[in-house]
Amino acid sequence: MLNVVFYFQVHQPYRLRHVNVLDIGKNSDLFDERLNREVMKKVAQKCYLPTNALLLNLIKQHEGRFRIAYSITGTAIEQFKLYSPETLDSFKELADTGCVEFIGETYYHSLAFMYDTNEFLDQVEMHRRLMMEEFGYRSETFRNTELIYQDRLSDLVYEIEGFKTIITEGVDRILQWRTPLYAYKNYSKDINLLLKYYKLSDDIAFRFSNRDWPEYPLTVDKFVNWIDHLTLSEKHNRNLFLNLFMDYETFGEHQWAETGIFDFMKHFPTEALKRPHLGFVTPKETFALANYQQESLSFPDAVSWADEQRDLSAWLENDMQKNAIETFYELLQRVKAKGDENLLTIARKLSTSDHFYYMCTKYFQDGDVHKYFSPYDSPDQAYIYYINALADLEERLS
Repeated sequence: MLNVVFYFQVHQPYRLRHVNVLDIGKNSDLFDERLNREVMKKVAQKCYLPTNALLLNLIKQHEGRFRIAYSITGTAIEQFKLYSPETLDSFKELADTGCVEFIGETYYHSLAFMYDTNEFLDQVEMHRRLMMEEFGYRSETFRNTELIYQDRLSDLVYEIEGFKTIITEGVDRILQWRTPLYAYKNYSKDINLLLKYYKLSDDIAFRFSNRDWPEYPLTVDKFVNWIDHLTLSEKHNRNLFLNLFMDYETFGEHQWAETGIFDFMKHFPTEALKRPHLGFVTPKETFALANYQQESLSFPDAVSWADEQRDLSAWLENDMQKNAIETFYELLQRVKAKGDENLLTIARKLSTSDHFYYMCTKYFQDGDVHKYFSPYDSPDQAYIYYINALADLEERLS
């Protein structure tokens, strides 16, 4: 049996306004309320609302045989409430089907795991409470920001009661000759590991509308045929898991409706479920379905799902990024010592990984992706506004 595991990342950061040197110390709002509202309303109309309606219909049509998982950041849910409450209602309607898993992560989509263990654990707990408050759901699967993972992360997550599975990237340098189609264990064999099948995930998320791609157009028949062939490699009736992980904004935002992405998603589950050896499960359900001795994998260095390198260079490669994040985590300790909850909330919004992603100076295809997501004219501009925001926050401590 090959089980398709669909996991969608739902995230919106609080984008900074253009904070100039003269703004420091004026106690004004650091975040661009107009831009954040416009982006949320646009993405809700193009992606969240139509995709939620489509997936709800598919779940009802297939009477529980079609199942999906989301990870929704705290900053996204806060902005649903501010600018698009109907989007949050539509996610709650999906939750009510019982066919949707909500995955745990850091509330602010931060890189705290790399810099501040206590802050990381605090944000994971904040997010877990949020999932319970909004969806009545206690998460059993964990994904770190941008699928960042290494062995130490599994030790931390294992100590948090209730998490049994972690999802991350199926990086070739870790897998070597192995396939991401099996469920693995972490290095100490106490956590279930699922690895993204990046080729087929990226065929949908990145290449779907690329007319220069030799496989264009990607049809449902072609995709299901590829999946069918994956099952031929298994000769011992072991369950396989095809982990299709992608940003939710793939549907309607990154791949516009005119590309046919909604029609693809509308028909894919129906075609797949015509085959008795194909099905859909959520990440936590794989824990019981792994009918074999799971091999343990060690990730001595951090991996992620970003850029060609699939490491931390998307956020932590150049001097601007390193200076910004190191300055932030030094300041965060002083903000916590101050004991002002309002300042702590502002600081945590500045911990979101996107701020450092915008400062990336890579070229070629990776650089184009960074530019696509950035609201700034250049990485230097992103750095200047961010550092000015930190300086303003520091002024408020005095």
